[in-house]
Amino acid sequence: MSTTYTLDTSTSRANPTPAPMKRLTVPAIQRRKAGGVTDMPVVMLTAYTARMAQLLDPHCDMLLVGDSLGQVIYGLPSTVPVTLEMMAAHGAAVVRGSYHSIVVIDMPFGSYEASPEQAFASAARLLKETGAAAVKLEGGAAMAPTVRFLTERGIPVVGHVGLTPQAINILGSYAARGRSDAEADKIVSDAVALDKAGAFAIVVEGVVEPIAIAVTEAVAAMVIGIGASAQCDGQVLVTEDMLGLFERTARFVKKYENLAGVIETAVKSYSAEVTARSFPSADQTYAPKD
Repeated sequence: MSTTYTLDTSTSRANPTPAPMKRLTVPAIQRRKAGGVTDMPVVMLTAYTARMAQLLDPHCDMLLVGDSLGQVIYGLPSTVPVTLEMMAAHGAAVVRGSYHSIVVIDMPFGSYEASPEQAFASAARLLKETGAAAVKLEGGAAMAPTVRFLTERGIPVVGHVGLTPQAINILGSYAARGRSDAEADKIVSDAVALDKAGAFAIVVEGVVEPIAIAVTEAVAAMVIGIGASAQCDGQVLVTEDMLGLFERTARFVKKYENLAGVIETAVKSYSAEVTARSFPSADQTYAPKD
């Protein structure tokens, strides 16, 4: 028995509660793919808060504390301005709110590209301050030496190829990648380089489907698709997108619910009751003691 932090949902406060640690491990995820075949696809979603992590955790294998929090939480125009401090704070919250899933934290732009040593310092800080199990970084063959440097020093790494949002200033748009033969070949070779360097999983984002399938077949690592193919070894989406909190989403997003509409309806009712002075009622106020 170990002590982990869980949420008392009746009070919305974190309390230390003895609970058995049943987290999945990186080796357990790796063992799902044997001989190029994955019988049990990896279920992955983003999480940025303890409460959301608590809701997602029983149904996911991996929770990604994505740098997409820059746009989703902070309203930033891209992921580029996201800082290590942001990732550490949200990563710690997600770890506290979960007990089953592997928690992976994105390395923000500028925290790992300069050198393997810089990447190790940033990754070690994130793992120490959050309790997460792995980090994710963007880039292909150019980042392979960094991936090897990290994995050889005990830090599990998830790679990321195809559409890489941190490179938006180079790419110019979030359009799907791999439409030309040269670009398609590079995406596959980038994934192979990351695989050989020791990445245990690779996110393939926003690529034409045949390329996603080719990557999945070419590497031993788990290939997690987002805007890729159902034939990948797993899938990831931004949770707020799939829950319908935003009107505009990428083509590859399936909205499983319309929470924006649910919230709007609830707030409209609250506003009407406050205006009419019907809230709070006797059920929500305190009567004097006799």
